[in-house]
Amino acid sequence: MPRQHITAHIAILGCVCLGLQAYLFHLDQPVSAETTHASGQDFSSPASVLVVVNKERPLLDPAYAPGDLADVGGVALRREASDAFVRMTADAAGAGVTITGVSGFRTAEAQAALHADYAGRYGSDVAESISALPGQSEHQTGLAVDIGAADGACSLQACFEGTGAGAWAASNARRYGFIVRYPAGAEQITGYAYEPWHLRYVGPAAAGKIHDAGITLEQYAGLYEPPKPPSPPSKPAHEPLP
Repeated sequence: MPRQHITAHIAILGCVCLGLQAYLFHLDQPVSAETTHASGQDFSSPASVLVVVNKERPLLDPAYAPGDLADVGGVALRREASDAFVRMTADAAGAGVTITGVSGFRTAEAQAALHADYAGRYGSDVAESISALPGQSEHQTGLAVDIGAADGACSLQACFEGTGAGAWAASNARRYGFIVRYPAGAEQITGYAYEPWHLRYVGPAAAGKIHDAGITLEQYAGLYEPPKPPSPPSKPAHEPLP
């Protein structure tokens, strides 16, 4: 066999061996939890503004704290969310509506204390519907902000939707990248009672789609499947004689 043919065969065998080695290496790696949606959007990493944190999807690090927090109106939010919140409240003020920040980022310790306080006052069942455990709270991501009206009317109550601040936010927050995270009628999906004051930053593109479709972040991320209706009872093989 000519020398050039031998050299070519050796090169081909070398490529095959390298490919096989890479394939076997890939198979040997641990399979990590899927973090990205089919669209390429990341709903698992706390670094993503689309991260989904709820009772079923706690933060991987229970003590997580974002590194880019910025103070805005006395509450701390991640820089991107705080910049958007500044623009939103400024535009609301220009329309004659004052929106205040009530609560932003909370540490795991602060969330634990808040949850324990609610449990002591209202009982564990109610506390579970209105407050998250540490590691399960959106506030710990630095992307959630509770808002209020200037006069404190209906603060942290469902009637906040009827205040000027609540109504303006419900109609306009999406333009700044915020959604009403726990909408009315979605308790089975989100795990929490209706909170018209709780805004979550997801970015303008996602916020617009979520608002226009009338869905939750869980549904947008494809993480919720409606319960299947019960199957009808099976009929006996032979109908009983009359």
